[in-house]
Amino acid sequence: MGILFGTEQWIEAYAISVNSSKAYEDAAKTWEGDFVFEIEAAGNLDHEIRMYIDLWHGKIGPKGARLLKKGENIESEFVYSGPWTNWEKLLQKKIDPIQGLMQGKFKLKGNMGKVMRAVKAAQELVNCVVAIDTKLY
Repeated sequence: MGILFGTEQWIEAYAISVNSSKAYEDAAKTWEGDFVFEIEAAGNLDHEIRMYIDLWHGKIGPKGARLLKKGENIESEFVYSGPWTNWEKLLQKKIDPIQGLMQGKFKLKGNMGKVMRAVKAAQELVNCVVAIDTKLY
């Protein structure tokens, strides 16, 4: 059946997946930074989804991972955004997260150079998503 993407239950499963991934831990052992992921309504998704995730040395950081409420603003080092149709491809590993930036399928607010030095970590974060039995819209 799967857990519906972008729900509190899904984010909890994602945090567990990230924290239990040795590959992500190894790839991100020096990473410090937090993200807001913005999924814009498109295709089968009729509403915006915004998630916050604090990443700290290969684990979920002290500020955690959670779904943001409508209209809630939070400071983060990075904002990674794009339409649901592209997120759906990312979740199915049809688009690489960095390649998606280079192709203009996603936008990044924040230090692009820092993200480019963490390509393997970004790919492992996607692998953590794939490990979850996710129901898509």
